[in-house]
Amino acid sequence: MSATVFIDGAAGTTGLEIVERLAGRAEFELLVLDDAQRKSEAARRDAFHAADFAVLCLPDDAAREAVALAGDANVRIIDASSAHRTAAGWAYGFPELVGREAIAGAKLVSNPGCYPTGFLGLIAPLVRAGLLPADWPYTVNAVSGYSGGGKALIARFEDDGDIAFRAYGLGFGHKHVAEMQRHAALVHEPVFAPSVVAAHRGMLVDVPLPLGAMPGAGNPDALRECLGAFYSGSTVVTVHADTPDELLVRRAAGPNDRLDLYVFGAKDGAQARLVAVLDNLGKGASGAAVQNLNLMAGLPETAGLRL
Repeated sequence: MSATVFIDGAAGTTGLEIVERLAGRAEFELLVLDDAQRKSEAARRDAFHAADFAVLCLPDDAAREAVALAGDANVRIIDASSAHRTAAGWAYGFPELVGREAIAGAKLVSNPGCYPTGFLGLIAPLVRAGLLPADWPYTVNAVSGYSGGGKALIARFEDDGDIAFRAYGLGFGHKHVAEMQRHAALVHEPVFAPSVVAAHRGMLVDVPLPLGAMPGAGNPDALRECLGAFYSGSTVVTVHADTPDELLVRRAAGPNDRLDLYVFGAKDGAQARLVAVLDNLGKGASGAAVQNLNLMAGLPETAGLRL
């Protein structure tokens, strides 16, 4: 018997990609609302009560309102917004970090952000292992395709062919910072430097480490070995042994749901750069939601993923 899935916000970028990943899968039946019903509280409330699972692909305030609208419905919710990523009572939807059992048994799951997925995938296991200090002021340099910014930013990049690079978050206080600090168990907020390039999708997250100045830090080989062991059972996350001369974000990249991790070290071991490569719409959004949905439904976690 198939499980019913209601995607609240199915017309947005994340919702559309989730629908694509679920298309043709007999394990799930999509509960679809037409244009008029999508704006009807009554229709949405009925959908929450009729569904086994709901995925919220909404802005933060609207996601909070949707949870209230669901009320006492016996529906299990995945929130793709940032509204509940540090909220009590919500499982953090990064199964490789929190454990697959925690996601499988949860009623409320908050999907990680795209930038935090890269940062946490690199830093959290190393802090847990004692190879990086929890009280270091980390810096996060990151670049994303413009699709992560929603319809307005997509239109801005596609309508104005002269934009090549957009630095933002210059006023500090970005909503991803609390998520990164909390789930990496850091003492200090990281300094987050996000940017957008003229590519539809793709993401690089780069964390520079002055290992020689960091108390108790491991050398680059130890960091790589630790990450490799931590993710050894994953078919989604790959820790690469090679150190290529360059890593690219391509304008015409297709969708994927992988997370690729690299450790680059100076010859003397005094410095390193940890780099995560992912699709901001894949493991950074829709792919992660489908992975979590699979686990919650008791299915193979990679079913329907593009790996």
